[in-house]
Amino acid sequence: MSMQEYPIKRTHIKQLSENLVEKLKEHFEIEPKEVDGFYQISFGAIESMRVKVGATGKTMLVETKSKTGIEDEQIILDTNRRFRRYLDAVTGYTTKERVKKAKTVE
Repeated sequence: MSMQEYPIKRTHIKQLSENLVEKLKEHFEIEPKEVDGFYQISFGAIESMRVKVGATGKTMLVETKSKTGIEDEQIILDTNRRFRRYLDAVTGYTTKERVKKAKTVE
């Protein structure tokens, strides 16, 4: 499992808590479960994805665990596309911008 912390664009901070959950429903068409302060889903090539607002309220923490042994390329591509779009929508940053700003947290 890996945990990433993503900064949130200033224009998106106010709606962060709401977007965290709403955008999961929108992009993965799934109702997340709340477990230990995280919102959790399982979808496609993702065995487990947990998200929550970071300590400062200006970042989001995302922990993902991939399913192993998935042969279907379409499932993997669809899952990755949904994941990227979800991050774009919640953080307000494009993939390219996020890569520059992202940092791994332990």
